[in-house]
Amino acid sequence: MTTIPERRTKVAVIGSGNIGTDLMIKILRLSETLEVAAMAGIDPDSDGLARARRLKVATTHQGVAGLVAMDEFADVQYVFDATSAGAHRHHDEVLRPLGRTLIDLTPAAIGPYVVPPVNGDSHLDVPNINMVTCGGQATIPVVAAINSVSPVHYGEIVASISSRSAGPGTRANIDEFTETTASAIEQVGGAARGKAIIVLNPAEPPLIMRDTVHCLVSACDEQAVTASVERMVARVQAYVPGYRLKQQVQFDRVRRGEPVHTLTPDGTGEALKVSVFLEVEGAAHYLPAYAGNLDIMTSAALRTAEHMAAHRLFEGAAR
Repeated sequence: MTTIPERRTKVAVIGSGNIGTDLMIKILRLSETLEVAAMAGIDPDSDGLARARRLKVATTHQGVAGLVAMDEFADVQYVFDATSAGAHRHHDEVLRPLGRTLIDLTPAAIGPYVVPPVNGDSHLDVPNINMVTCGGQATIPVVAAINSVSPVHYGEIVASISSRSAGPGTRANIDEFTETTASAIEQVGGAARGKAIIVLNPAEPPLIMRDTVHCLVSACDEQAVTASVERMVARVQAYVPGYRLKQQVQFDRVRRGEPVHTLTPDGTGEALKVSVFLEVEGAAHYLPAYAGNLDIMTSAALRTAEHMAAHRLFEGAAR
């Protein structure tokens, strides 16, 4: 029997904002297989870099160039990119030729999309994977769960997050957020057509992350759809404990002649709208619990990296 060597895989984080800092803390606190070797940012006064230094993580404020020049970089196998879509394209050009695997938490979508409970066993050996968006990680599992019972003709999601939890990178990438999420609703969720909307809610006190999923399907077994959604929610809860249904799955009939019906091509004269309402409470590793958008994104990235690292170690041990 082949045994996997018991050693931690070294990783680096680029981006010292909300997402990168939350991810760094999660790896340090929760991971038994990954070790944060370095964090890179571009603001020497950022809270993320200050926290990294206090936690004895090597840092640089010279971005990817500074990271590559660090002694700690030599042993790094995976690099998490928590910056922006535009910056990630440059980071990919620099790091891929150096043999590092990039786990992209921006909506750049250079590599294939990965949503752990849907296609977490895919793309384990590719040099760059994309974690879609926080809204995508929260809603695409539900679209996939519905699609597994009855083909989804149209899937639309609305992700509402507190404006306090949206850093500069998120705000700069609103268009990319909607485009990347819509594309992943189709490619990973299985919908024939997808649409995504993000809402930055300025309410005070800050509101918890809320997500709504609407899917149009043909007539189907409603109990089977509900059961499939509930099973998927449990799978996500395994790595994001604050992820939950807000109420029972809703079903509404859409008659021919209503504008939305033109999206269902089966010609039966009737379609079914399935609505799922979710909320994501964060673990408060960095920002308070209202920032579930951080939690679901960084938890998905951590789970994916651990899976990829275990696969690499197993493959290496088997040779």
